[in-house]
Amino acid sequence: MTTVAVRADASVARLVEWLETGVAPEGTFAVDCLTDLSLPHWRLQFGTGAATLAARRELHPYPGVVRVERVDRTERGFVIAFEERWRHEGQDWYCREQIAGDVNDAGEITELWVYCTGDWDEARQAEHAAEVTLLRP
Repeated sequence: MTTVAVRADASVARLVEWLETGVAPEGTFAVDCLTDLSLPHWRLQFGTGAATLAARRELHPYPGVVRVERVDRTERGFVIAFEERWRHEGQDWYCREQIAGDVNDAGEITELWVYCTGDWDEARQAEHAAEVTLLRP
């Protein structure tokens, strides 16, 4: 396995831990990490690792479970596709996301592009299940 692949794998592991717990392991984000977040009807950017952490705490502070669907290593980092589930206000919530990240020589994420479907409450999940049969989970 190449050095870039090792750094990418370690970076993805830290990213998933952060998404599940809300606590980013040391070395997850570079100080000057740029994050570009696309939501269904909005787009936000954050210019530092600290701002990225703060945005997650503000926009999605709920711990949960991440099911990784795939990880692809790139020349500069990784692309990860996953679903996220969490409990909030007495409901089980769900979203799907895809994140691309660039990683520096220290293994820190320097740029992050996040694409999120938006949060589905139980009613939206039930509506989807009643109308759509997925070929894969």
